Amino acid sequence: MANPPVKVAARSRSSEAMRRYLAELVGTFVLVIGGVGAAVLAGDRIGFLGVSFAFGLSLLAMVYAIGPISGCHINPAVTVGLMLCGKIERRHVPGYLIAQCVGAIMAAGIVLLMAKGGPEGYSAVAQGLGANGFDAHSPGNYGAGTAFLAEVVLTFLLVLTVLGATDARAPVGFAGLAIGLVLTLIHLVGIPLTNTSVNPARSLGPAVFVGGWALQQLWLFIVAPLLGGGLAAAVYRTVHRPAVEIPAARAEQALESERAERVAPQRPAESP
Repeated sequence: MANPPVKVAARSRSSEAMRRYLAELVGTFVLVIGGVGAAVLAGDRIGFLGVSFAFGLSLLAMVYAIGPISGCHINPAVTVGLMLCGKIERRHVPGYLIAQCVGAIMAAGIVLLMAKGGPEGYSAVAQGLGANGFDAHSPGNYGAGTAFLAEVVLTFLLVLTVLGATDARAPVGFAGLAIGLVLTLIHLVGIPLTNTSVNPARSLGPAVFVGGWALQQLWLFIVAPLLGGGLAAAVYRTVHRPAVEIPAARAEQALESERAERVAPQRPAESP
């Protein structure tokens, strides 16, 4: 029979893991609501530039909101890249991936419900729900080869930025800014090619509701981002040669001195 302290420690680890997974679900939900929602509900008004910023700002906000809890991966390609660099325990990876996919599907369903509420209704099958695609389903009619290359290269850029911005030697407090801005840049390049995935969960969410061609082409938006994330991990380990690896969640937390100052008792204001 396990000792009470052992049981308490096990419950604590389980609770901590569930907090991480819930944070990843919420973060991915916000990313898809913000990015895909902007594309579907306001894309004709804000254009590619506006949609790019919607994705970037959604990620930037989530880095600061949930980063200290889970590291704010909200992307299977990022999780795989961090795992290959030892910045997340392998036992957490399945939970992260499931949470990210569930959050993306939930968000895509909410976006579809909101779009259907418009005066002209909305058909995910006919109008695409911001799904990623190539050939006839690419905004610029780019083929599978170009789409694959773009997704590998752009995901490489995203994951390399995440790894570098959460490195122990990186400036503290700026990871969210760097990561959010690079996602904006990536979308400016990638939207005309594939609607920009660089995130298998983001692609899965709309594809579930569009079905047909979106599910048939989904393989590219799973394989290419994961390959790009793996390449980024290899380059990071070669170029940075980090002496000490720290989890992304720790890199996105405030310094201990800052946290202590925030929770320190406030002195009463002196009388004039």
